[in-house]
Amino acid sequence: MQIRRFISLIGFAFGWLAAGMSASLAATFELPPEGEDVIGEISFVVASEADTLLDIARRHGLGYNEITRANPDVNPWLPREGTYVILPTRYVLPKAPRRGLVLNIPQMRLFYFIEPKGGQPGKVVTHPMGIGREYLGTPYGRTSITTKRKDPTWYPPESIRKARAEQGTPLPAFVPPGPSNPLGKFAMNFAMPGYLIHGTNKPWGIGRRVSHGCIRLYPEDIESLFQLVPIGTPVEIVHQPNVAGWRQGQLYLQTFQPLSEHEQMLDEQTEMMQVVLEKVGEEESIDWSRAMTVLQKKSGIATPILEGAPDHTVIAPLATN
Repeated sequence: MQIRRFISLIGFAFGWLAAGMSASLAATFELPPEGEDVIGEISFVVASEADTLLDIARRHGLGYNEITRANPDVNPWLPREGTYVILPTRYVLPKAPRRGLVLNIPQMRLFYFIEPKGGQPGKVVTHPMGIGREYLGTPYGRTSITTKRKDPTWYPPESIRKARAEQGTPLPAFVPPGPSNPLGKFAMNFAMPGYLIHGTNKPWGIGRRVSHGCIRLYPEDIESLFQLVPIGTPVEIVHQPNVAGWRQGQLYLQTFQPLSEHEQMLDEQTEMMQVVLEKVGEEESIDWSRAMTVLQKKSGIATPILEGAPDHTVIAPLATN
């Protein structure tokens, strides 16, 4: 058994780089009507002997942060065969116009809104993402997609080349397309100079702070998004560690760890309460005890918080993992 586990872990890195990996499950949802803000459903799978949480996360369109925070007692590398793994695939949409791309940095998740067309309802596509390291974050605000490149060449900024040289791992002036290129096979530039959305040759970094400010997606996600997003698409980048929204008469709260650069600037409890109160009227009664638990756990699990609401742990199993 240990030999099989060892072999599976060695194969992990190679398997994750395989170009033929299937696209994320349930990455596209019908856009909720006005006044509704929640998409997707929570589910779970049962881990097999060969699984890591990272394997499961990628198969189900989740990042490292999402799968580990929803399953804090499960070893990411050795979850053990038969372990129930929660899939936090219910999402509260960020507070932003529902157009183009919206990136919620603490959530480490991207949303692409597709307008209704030809009698078809609007859609929202969502993918997990890797973001900038501490103090190397993507700027917040509004921008747009200016260029799209297939098989991009990477020109490392001088600051990165200098830092890598000081570490004893110098970089060339440019990296051509291929398996060593950290941009992967597709890239889309922002109007913000030096920032872009791209693929990666290190997919285990999705859902982590790994980049120098750019947004990284799984190879299969960037390939799909690249085909959908036209040049000129508006982009809004937000920092919303607490999001609240309605679905079918129930109010949900979803919380995430704020970026460390922001922690000293936030009164978490006050901010969470403001976000919730913006969504309710005088007739609704909030279970503030449950809301505070959601805030403290920061599990990323969208949880109903009205008085008398059902427990969010009522989830549906998937037939396969």
